[in-house]
Amino acid sequence: MKYFDDFATGDAFTSRGRTVTEADIVNFAGLSGDFFPLHVDEEFAKNTPFGRRVAHGALVFSIATGLSTQMSLLTDSLIALYSVEKMRFTNPVFAGDTIRVTRKVTDLLPRGADRGVVTFSVTVRNQREEPVAVFSDRLIVKRRPAAGTGV
Repeated sequence: MKYFDDFATGDAFTSRGRTVTEADIVNFAGLSGDFFPLHVDEEFAKNTPFGRRVAHGALVFSIATGLSTQMSLLTDSLIALYSVEKMRFTNPVFAGDTIRVTRKVTDLLPRGADRGVVTFSVTVRNQREEPVAVFSDRLIVKRRPAAGTGV
C-alpha cells in the first residue's frame, strides 16, 4: 500500500489482464439499462463500422477501475475518487479481448497534513497493446502518518 508521500511524478504501474466476456457485456446491459443495439444486437452491429457487437465504454471504464483496485496500491490510503477527465475511447473492445491498465503519476498536490491529490494518466490497452481508453483521474489519498502518532 502507498500513501500520498510514497508517490513520485513519473511512477507507473500496470495491472494484470482481464478478458472481457460475452456475459460481462450482457450483464452490464442489464445492470445499467443500456441496451443500445451496438452492444446487444448482433445483426444491427454487423452493419456498423465495427462489424460486430462492442463492449460498452462505461463497462470498459468499470473494469479498468476494478483492475486498478486489484493492484492494491491504495488499499487503506484511498479516501475518494475526486475526478475523471478527458476520457476517450480510442478503439473498440470486443468479447474475448483482454485489457490491462497502466496508471502513471502526472501530478501531486498536497492538501494539508493528512491528505493529497494524486493525478494519474490512465491508459487501458488490449492484448495487441492498442489503447482502447485513455483518461486522467484524480484520487484523494491519505498522507503517511507521522512516526510515533499511531494514526
